[in-house]
Amino acid sequence: MKKKVLITVTTYPLPSGKYQELVCAGGFDENREFIRIYPIPLSSLLRNRFRKYSWGELSLEKRDPKKDFRPNTFSPINKNLSDLKILAQVDTRNNWKERKEYCLNNVYTSMISLIEDAYKRNIYKSLAVFKPNKFISFIIEKDERDWKPKWKEQIKQLCLFTGDEWKKIGIKKVPYKFYYRFLDDKGKESKLMVEDWEISQLYWNCLKASDGKEDIAIKKVKQKCWNDLALQKDLHLFLGTTLQWHKRRSPNPFLIVGLFYPPKIHQKKLF
Repeated sequence: MKKKVLITVTTYPLPSGKYQELVCAGGFDENREFIRIYPIPLSSLLRNRFRKYSWGELSLEKRDPKKDFRPNTFSPINKNLSDLKILAQVDTRNNWKERKEYCLNNVYTSMISLIEDAYKRNIYKSLAVFKPNKFISFIIEKDERDWKPKWKEQIKQLCLFTGDEWKKIGIKKVPYKFYYRFLDDKGKESKLMVEDWEISQLYWNCLKASDGKEDIAIKKVKQKCWNDLALQKDLHLFLGTTLQWHKRRSPNPFLIVGLFYPPKIHQKKLF
């Protein structure tokens, strides 16, 4: 089926033995339903000059339920996105008015309710917009500095097959993990990892601006994600489940796959 999707979420690219580099994208269809599109080769997105909050039209099909039981997950019919048409972009005018009409149509404020819906038969909620009652902290932890040997070997084998050079594979491993800690409207505390491409790219930009000094770069990332987004903006979280942990009925199968941060609207005092 041909479907129009307002893309609001892209995860950081991961190595793939089949496609070299893959991203998962999420967004809203014309009925304001949140959907996931996977797998998408990174090269295909870049070739189409894709930008977040752009409408895109492409042919999609539901994922095989035996492979992915989540009802709102689709795959491109044309794996190289050859039929993708990039349409109008939704801008931030009037305090993100048009973006809010799609993104804030159905907002969760309780993690308990969201997780219950994730495991309810015939719902299996796997994508959601969440508004914390209070942000507690933004955490940066050290991670592995390189991709898993298995992934690296898969890409090397693919490069041998396609004739590409290993050094041309531009995806770099971010050596840190990023998390938000927050309370929901019932006082339940959560700590969720951020898999958003935007924050990972923020790290690389900060590293470049800091002349390669990682300690300075991570301070700049924290300044942006905590002092600016969490404290100064009306920050909402795009949450998504991983198929692996959703299948296993993890106590919380969700990750933060994107951020929505319109400016706060301050009410004028009447007196």
